[in-house]
Amino acid sequence: MDQIIQTLFEIPLTVWSDYIFLALACLTLLSWAVQMFFYLRYYRQVGRYKKTNIKSDQDSVSVILCVKNEAINLAANLPIILNQNYPDFQVVVVNEGSEDETADLLTQFQKEHPHLYVTHIERNHPYPHARKLAQTIGVKAAKHEQLLFTEASCRPQGPDWITHMQSNFLMKNDIVIGYCTYHREKSVLNRFFRTDNLMDAQQYLGFALKGNPFKANGRNLAFRKSLFIKRKGYASQLHLPSGENDVFVNQSATSLNTSIEIHPDSILMAEAPRTLKEWLRRKQEDLAAVSHFRRRQRLMIRFESISRVVYYFCLILLLSWWRFAGYLIILAFIRLLTRLWITKLTIKRLKEKGVWLLSLIHEIIIPWIHAVLILKNRLRKGNKFSW
Repeated sequence: MDQIIQTLFEIPLTVWSDYIFLALACLTLLSWAVQMFFYLRYYRQVGRYKKTNIKSDQDSVSVILCVKNEAINLAANLPIILNQNYPDFQVVVVNEGSEDETADLLTQFQKEHPHLYVTHIERNHPYPHARKLAQTIGVKAAKHEQLLFTEASCRPQGPDWITHMQSNFLMKNDIVIGYCTYHREKSVLNRFFRTDNLMDAQQYLGFALKGNPFKANGRNLAFRKSLFIKRKGYASQLHLPSGENDVFVNQSATSLNTSIEIHPDSILMAEAPRTLKEWLRRKQEDLAAVSHFRRRQRLMIRFESISRVVYYFCLILLLSWWRFAGYLIILAFIRLLTRLWITKLTIKRLKEKGVWLLSLIHEIIIPWIHAVLILKNRLRKGNKFSW
């Protein structure tokens, strides 16, 4: 091996530092190859996606929302949901013991919209903050087989949201994964949050398109009621504080029963986190759910993130050595162009703006943020979560 390296690159390996350099070079090449594999196999799928199979008939759908003190959001967004251009649908709203005007507002909406069904969880219920209980009640109240989940803070971009999501329920499909973007604001934090949301979607949508679905965005997700009953609902996630839909999809989705929907009219828009603290809390909850994913998928997700850290770390060290500089720059340039090209296609497909260059900063710092949050989750002791 020494002779091969010396012959190819004309660099004599005479001291221990040369062997360290060679090890770093091998790690750089390996991590570069891993990164290129993920980008070319998975992440580019969103930008090049073309829907081929479209369901022609429109089956009945139940839209489910679980709300708590959401009067303002309901007043703004529920009318758009109730007035969707769809022949037969029901909207089920589960009121989780709200203390604002939510109950009165829902009563008024019921008078105007007979297809709105409202059920209430009392404020003195022993588990007043449990979203899993509310969603289970919503599923039981739904009278249709096809269920479509969203939140009060999410706004459809038009009257055909249900139409596009429902069109994916072909004979074998049990799960439809949609996309939810964040409302655009003029702030650096908002752009960063939107970038993170886009990169996250590029990952889970890309994996789903290659037959390896592992999570979904619970704000825009559809699945069959029969699947929920067959999987015993959230029975295996009762101990989780959140992320129940991610774990449910991870345990239920296969290459044969899952599809995605990213037509512009199917995309929902939600309010972005208002503060960095709120965003970090959400990320920490999401990462806590990842630890309950299937082992193979959990390892793949973390392997990609680790390979990114290794790539940048080794690349910086090698460039400071100034050996193989030309080869390293070529490799880095190829990866950079590939990443920018694929991200640009994803941005265009999902109708995002102003996040292209920021995605370069995001990919460098997000693994470290994840590492800190995962460590915090593991150090958390004595927390017991219920329904």
